[in-house]
Amino acid sequence: MSEPVSYGGQAVIEGVMMRGPRYFAVVCRRADGQILEHKEPVEASLGRFAWLKRPFLRGTFALLDALMLGVKALHFSANVALADAEGKAGVSEGPKSVRDAAVTGSMVLGLGVGVALFMWAPSLGAGLLHKTLHGDSRWLNAAEGVLRLALFLGYLLVISQLKDIRRVFEYHGAEHKTINAYEAGLALTVPNVRSQSRIHPRCGTSFIIIVLVIATLVHALMGWSVWYWRILQRLLVLPLVAGIAFEVIRLAGKHKDSLLLKWILSPGLATQRLTTREPSDDQMEVAIRALEGVLEKEQQLVQATG
Repeated sequence: MSEPVSYGGQAVIEGVMMRGPRYFAVVCRRADGQILEHKEPVEASLGRFAWLKRPFLRGTFALLDALMLGVKALHFSANVALADAEGKAGVSEGPKSVRDAAVTGSMVLGLGVGVALFMWAPSLGAGLLHKTLHGDSRWLNAAEGVLRLALFLGYLLVISQLKDIRRVFEYHGAEHKTINAYEAGLALTVPNVRSQSRIHPRCGTSFIIIVLVIATLVHALMGWSVWYWRILQRLLVLPLVAGIAFEVIRLAGKHKDSLLLKWILSPGLATQRLTTREPSDDQMEVAIRALEGVLEKEQQLVQATG
């Protein structure tokens, strides 16, 4: 028997992106209340090459696919938001537009800042404790891991106070609630979605927490070298770390009632209290429309090929 299909997504600017195996949909609400939808096929590496579906290898490519899909979704939502800010009726979606370049540039800059903040800074910070910890690589790597986790949680605490980010976190909650309702076999209505938890084991937040924990364990096996080689080592083993974390999250999604997996994921599930907020009915309506759009396209494809 084939495995059940898993659906997921992410919050975007005033909207939600949902994806299935073959299609994704982005749905955003404009300032005047109008809902805009965009659907297109998913071009996934895992779908093109069967050998990429092997355990611990598929995680890295699934992450890359998710990042590329996230860029597309953010392009659409940014165009909607900027059109509203400029008072335009239409939405520019041209791939060569200045808007798309600005979004891509912002993401590249954000990636660079992320590497500096969550990889370079904790490693150098732990290096300052070299004498205090008598050069013990185990304690130095543990200190680096604690610093990295503290920086990540502090970052979430700071940005969660920003009004615009809180709106995104509310849509994040709407996305989780909608997926939980669908996986519970409930009709996709606002009352049913409202009754669901805003916490989900396959969330990217849980994935990041698992990555941080596994990275600390893997780094502990690598000793403690000079800082520039240490940073390079962390980058080189990142695909392995992501692959292991992906398998853990995948298992947790398939076995939601497993007490062991719940315990393993408990830090990530707790952190979702920061990255999700209770959504309004309007926000849940947007998330429902996004998932329904994907389900509709997937069903059409099944009927056309069946």
